[in-house]
Amino acid sequence: MQNLRWVLNLLLVSSLVHTSSQAICTSQDRAALLAFKSSITKDTTGVLSSWVGKDCCNGEWEGVQCNPSTGKVTNLVLRNSLNEPTLYMKGTLSPALGNLGSLQVLFISGTKFIAGSIPNSFSKLTSLTQLVLDDNSLQGNVPSCLGHLPFLEILSLAGNRFSGVVPASLGSLRSLSVMMLARNSLSGPIPVTFKNLVKLQTLDLSFNMLSGPIPDFIGQFRNLTTLDLSSNRFSGGLPVSVYNLGKLQDMSLERNDLTGPLSDRISNLKSLSSLDLSSNKFNGHIPASITKLQNLWSLNLSRNHFSDPLPVVGIRGFPSLLSVDLSYNNLNLGAVPSWIKEKRLTEINLAGCKLRGAFPKLTRPHDVTSLDLSDNFLTGDVSAFLANMTSLQRVKLSKNQLRFDLSKLKLPEGVSSLDLSSNLVTGSLSSLLNDKTSRFLEEIHLSNNQISGRIPDFSESLNLKVLNIGSNKISGQIPSSISNLVELMRLDISRNHVSGVIPQSLGQLMQLNWLDLSINALTGRIPDSLLHIKAMKHVSFRANGLCGLIPQGRPLNIFPASAYLHNLCLCGKPLPPCRKTMK
Repeated sequence: MQNLRWVLNLLLVSSLVHTSSQAICTSQDRAALLAFKSSITKDTTGVLSSWVGKDCCNGEWEGVQCNPSTGKVTNLVLRNSLNEPTLYMKGTLSPALGNLGSLQVLFISGTKFIAGSIPNSFSKLTSLTQLVLDDNSLQGNVPSCLGHLPFLEILSLAGNRFSGVVPASLGSLRSLSVMMLARNSLSGPIPVTFKNLVKLQTLDLSFNMLSGPIPDFIGQFRNLTTLDLSSNRFSGGLPVSVYNLGKLQDMSLERNDLTGPLSDRISNLKSLSSLDLSSNKFNGHIPASITKLQNLWSLNLSRNHFSDPLPVVGIRGFPSLLSVDLSYNNLNLGAVPSWIKEKRLTEINLAGCKLRGAFPKLTRPHDVTSLDLSDNFLTGDVSAFLANMTSLQRVKLSKNQLRFDLSKLKLPEGVSSLDLSSNLVTGSLSSLLNDKTSRFLEEIHLSNNQISGRIPDFSESLNLKVLNIGSNKISGQIPSSISNLVELMRLDISRNHVSGVIPQSLGQLMQLNWLDLSINALTGRIPDSLLHIKAMKHVSFRANGLCGLIPQGRPLNIFPASAYLHNLCLCGKPLPPCRKTMK
């Protein structure tokens, strides 16, 4: 989470106040650093190349800071951005790092390929206040010895490959304010010993395989501002003690197996700004007291079993709310609630809420950036409403009964994703894809409608990544200008009346990983140029009039035979061999 990263950066900066070095670094600390350097077999960051000379405290050893009076290393900070895939370190953590007896900050983050286990010698780093080893490839169990670091305030091991249970010894870290073990493969319950961690401000255990109930003692963490237990296997109800966390700002419990109702005491979470309980099994009514949360700006209760009626929201209810998601509950709303239509919301998500009738008229359409009203029973023409949503970026209205001609649709300039699939939309694609199409438009989903006409030529200014126009009445040929869609990753033209040959230029789409041309009237050969697309994960040429040898090379000859069946005379692996006259 971005705010957690910001907290770590802030705390790190505060611990790296620059002072001019005076004492030369000790031979023991220099040897420990060089042992770590030797354990790194490849360093494309170039950081360790600065580790030369006798004095590791002269300011030239990148990432190393020392106590100017003693020459002892106090901070070792090696950080790399995950957005730079070519910059990494490969190797292991040398046990010699445990000899840095005055080390207070150990921050080895984002190296990507430092693997192996955390050495047990780290238990000797008894002056350590910050241990951050996130976004590497470390594995094995989280070592129990980390519980022997009495002054540790920040522990982050997120984004590695740790497995096994969370060691109970971590409950001995009574000074701990930040614990982040997210994005590993940890299992089992939260240890009972964690009840001692009363100074915790941030607890992030997300994206693991942890199970059991959320322990009642979490309510004792009165300083907690961030609680993220999402994407685990936690079960049972939300303990009542959680509602004692008056300083809690961000609670993310989505994608678990949590059950039961929410308590009216939820209004006690007076500092709460973001609440995500989606993809659980919560039931009952959404408590009316939730509307009293003055600081709540993001509310996601989607994919649960909440039922009608929704709470009445007065003029002062939800004063800070910007984003709401109530999708896929047991709600039979009929119409969009008036408070949702009238509030200054930027994100509205009411998919699968049994909305009926004409498209709702919003009081503040210019504020909406994301709208999802899919899987409802909305009817009529939405083109005029969408034109008024001048800030709109993402719109999903699939699986309704909307009926209008594409020629009437005037999308706001900033729309990046449009999903009108499974409706009754008519007209031609040329109304949507032409020289005036916004460069911001990246995804178009129009499958399962009644769109006709030809596939238009594609201009070089288009930045489409997804074009899904399957199950329509589109005819004509695939234009050779398809090669202009250089960003395209997914192309689905299946179940139409498209004819002619597959253009060679299709092989220029190097980002393409999904291609479905099935159930059309295509003829000729599958072009060899498609062998150039190494990213391809799925293809289907099924049920056309194609003939000749399937290009023999990866990836085309490793897809299942079903991708090529029911054509005129295709042959060659994965189908039976060609006759000599057909090659």
